[in-house]
Order: sequence, then structure tokens, then C-alpha cells
Amino acid sequence: MAAAKKAVLGPLVGAVDQGTSSTRFLVFNSKTAELLSHHQVEIKQEFPREGWVEQDPKEILQSVYECIEKTCEKLGQLNIDVSNIKAIGVSNQRETTVVWDKLTGEPLYNAVVWLDLRTQPTVESLSKRIPENNNFVKSKTGLPLSTYFSAVKLRWLLDNVKKVQKAVEENRALFGTIDSWLIWSLTGGINGGVHCTDVTNASRTMLFNIHSLEWDKELCEFFGIPMEILPSVRSSSEIYGLMKAGALEGVPISGCLGDQSAALVGQMCFQDGQAKNTYGTGCFLLCNTGHKCVFSEHGLLTTVAYKLGRDKPVYYALEGSVAIAGAVIRWLRDNLGIIQSSEEIEKLAKEVGTSYGCYFVPAFSGLYAPYWEPSARGIICGLTQFTNKCHIAFAALEAVCFQTREILDAMNRDCGIPLSHLQVDGGMTSNKILMQLQADILYIPVVKPSMPETTALGAAMAAGAAEGVGVWSLEPEDLSAVTMERFEPQINAEESEIRYSTWKKAVMKSIGWVTTQSPDSGDPSIFCSLPLGFFIVSSMVMLIGARYISGIP
Repeated sequence: MAAAKKAVLGPLVGAVDQGTSSTRFLVFNSKTAELLSHHQVEIKQEFPREGWVEQDPKEILQSVYECIEKTCEKLGQLNIDVSNIKAIGVSNQRETTVVWDKLTGEPLYNAVVWLDLRTQPTVESLSKRIPENNNFVKSKTGLPLSTYFSAVKLRWLLDNVKKVQKAVEENRALFGTIDSWLIWSLTGGINGGVHCTDVTNASRTMLFNIHSLEWDKELCEFFGIPMEILPSVRSSSEIYGLMKAGALEGVPISGCLGDQSAALVGQMCFQDGQAKNTYGTGCFLLCNTGHKCVFSEHGLLTTVAYKLGRDKPVYYALEGSVAIAGAVIRWLRDNLGIIQSSEEIEKLAKEVGTSYGCYFVPAFSGLYAPYWEPSARGIICGLTQFTNKCHIAFAALEAVCFQTREILDAMNRDCGIPLSHLQVDGGMTSNKILMQLQADILYIPVVKPSMPETTALGAAMAAGAAEGVGVWSLEPEDLSAVTMERFEPQINAEESEIRYSTWKKAVMKSIGWVTTQSPDSGDPSIFCSLPLGFFIVSSMVMLIGARYISGIP
């Protein structure tokens, strides 16, 4: 029997979407933006001490190779020829810090994840050296001094890991965020791998001047970072190098965007004032501010949105960053065990339709925007003997929505023109209760694309549009129309405000928990950071009994 004829679809573009919780590889039709196939692998997170969050860079790299191979197999089963894949884009969790040996290709320590808190003493020490009347770190980077960003993580590695210290002394060390580690490895590694990053990822290191678009000598000296270990900074859309192994050997890697910038591109927020909110491990609201840096008066970050070509202009964004969104669902699954899968949260919340006065502030890593309060820790409050796991599940979803309301309010105050609706994307947007809650709490419509993989789509668009590839047009008239699902507010404004004001009262109670050093950390410089105020959960169990947590009547 004759072999099945391969489907002809025109040029295809692949996208690596390397997130905090999982890695995916997705393939799109460059003419229609249709998602043809994908594969996903969950990534382990390690918590070696309280407040520490790490991942294995080799596991991350292996997951990328696995996702590429499995996706190519699935395309083959659909009779789609993988030789039609003309480019690959990379989107990645930002700020997460890797240092590796350029001679062996081996990581010199685990990746220190963006959520990690171990650097709080470093932050406090450095903050004393910034003049009150000249915060040159914020004016150059758009960022507050925080554990969130790469520079302090890298400083910790240089101070505490002998392998890193030795490799730097011997000129063997390379630093990068996850995009740099992946691109270097995929383009050959020790055999000529390209050590680069793009402007969006560089802008999250606290070492990059967002005005000159260069590594900043003064910042590197302030943090004590040797500039020779830094990657070269490129635009978000150009050919960086070719894949050197696997089913897509020889295909150019030609797009690179931090995940939130990729989602902004994928949502086609190319105009000044357009915004999107992504619900992933954290929650990130970005508003395109065009060619100008807008500095926030209300706790938001100023960041690079994208630069789609070497000779193309840079665009900036205001960003509201929430540390814990989808991570709270994973915590309920893995730490409390009240759900077996992340999808169950919607079912539990639907059973009760209310938190019954229970409020959950998931400040596992302190509070990010708009508070930037590292002393905060998670709390569950408003508990009664009636409270059960369904109410806690509902409160967890509400927490994501309340945090989004806080950063949206800050965005509206900074921009002066309130958003009339909110464009959303990310894995959590498949939860219809969450989306309806979000519309109710914001009291504006929430608009979700029917194809939610906008982060990967943005990386694919950047890759396909790169000079030398040219298979994806970013001209407004050529961009595909997107089908949207719309959620309208269903409660009155007064009720929405009452719930929000009670939430803010709970937030105030979460602040100031971390006031002493952990006695068993083994390092006097590491502050105690018990996730979700462990003592509160313990008290809850004692007060209302395990039968209520498990939902047993």
C-alpha cells in the first residue's frame, strides 16, 4: 500500500515554552496561527530549605528535548512533515538563574528560581548602600531591589558556592537566565553554543540598563558581578544559531522572549495602552507603554516589552507581578492533599459557590506588586467550624482574582485611563469559575482567546518574523483574527467592593510575619520563611478538626 501523503500546510514554526511548572513544545501554522500539535512535561521544584526554590537545569534541558521529539512524533502521526518547521522560538520563566561550566557544559549549581527567598539578607544589605535621593538601581533598571530578580541570586551563588567561585576565577563560568541556558545548549553547548539572551530577559536581571539596552558597568560593580560571565544581549527576533541535535537539527532558533513579554506579543498588544494578564505559576499584568519608559508611582515595574528585530525599535511595558497564582493550586494538591489534580479545584469551588467568609492570602514568597513586602507570609483567615475544603478551594481562586484587582488598580492609577476590559491567557484561564470570579471582582468584562497558548504563540511569532526566516508577518493587516470568550460581571458593584475591602484587611494581617531568623537553617543569614504560616494551618487543623479539611461530614 502506498505511504500516506504528507499534508501540505505551508511554513510551520515551533515554540519552546519553558515555565516554572512545566515545559512544552508547540507547533503553529505561520499563516493561520493555528496550533497543530504540542507535548508537555511537568518540571519538579525542589525546596531544600524553607524559602528556597530550585530546579535542575539538566532536567529542564532534557524536558525540552523530550517535548520536541514527542511533538514531532505526533506531527508524523498527523501526516505533517516536520521539515516544514522553519524556525523555533523560545519563551521562558524569567529571572531564574543558572551558572554553568562552559568547558564541560555542566551546571555548577541548581537553577535558583525566581520565587526563591534566600537572598533577602543580601537585599537588605545592598539597600543600605543606595542613596535615598538617588535610587540608581531603579532609575536604570525599572525594578525595585528585591529577591525576585537575577542579580541578587547570582551574588548569592558567587558568595556561597565554591564550584561557582572557582569557575569564575578560572574563566570557565557562564551565567544566564533559562533562555540563555537553553539556547547555548541547543546550539551546540561546549561545541560552539551561542551564549546570548534577549532584551526582555536581560531587563529582569537588575544588571541591564533599559535605556541604553546594555549591561551596565555601574550596576555590575554594585552587585559585584564580573561582566565577562554575562551573555550577549540580542533583539527578541533574529537568528541566534541553529539546532545542533534531534529531529529539528539545522532549524534556526530565531525568537526569544521572557514568558510575559511573549504573552503580550501573542495577545497582539502592539499598541500603546493595550494590556494582558497571564495566569500561570504567578500572575502578571503587562501594559504596553510604547517607546517610552513609564515609571510607576504605585508599585509596578518598568520593563522591556519586546524588540522585534535588530533594527526595530524597543517597546516598554508597565508590569504588575503577583508571585503566587497557579502555585497556590499546586500547593493545595502537593502540600495539603485536598485535591488530587489541579483540575479538581473548579469542582470543589463549584460545590459551595462561596468562600463563606474565608480569605486566603498566599504570600508564600512575600508580597510582590503593589506592596513589595518580603515580611509577608501566607494566611487563611475567617475560619469557622463550618469551613471545609470546598470553601478553602474557593478562597484560593478568589485570592488570584483579588491580587489581580490590586495590580489592575495600580495600573489604572499610573496610566490615568482605566482598562475597559481585561485580556487574559495562561493555563488557569480554562477554569470558568475563576474567570467569572475575576470579572465580578474587577467589575469589568474578562476576555479570553479561544486558543489560550498565547505565550508560545508570541515566541513563535517572533521566531517566524525574524530576518532570514520571514514566514510570519507582524503587519496589522496580516495578523489572524482571534475568537474570544467573554465573561461579564454578574454581581453588583457594592458587593464586589465589600469583598475586595475584606481581602485588603486580610492582606494587612499577612504583613510582618517574618521578624526573626530561622534557628535551624544552618545559616544565620537565612530568614525564616515558613510557607503559608505553617502554624496557622496547624491551628486550623486543631480547631476545626481534620474531618472538616477532608470534607467528611
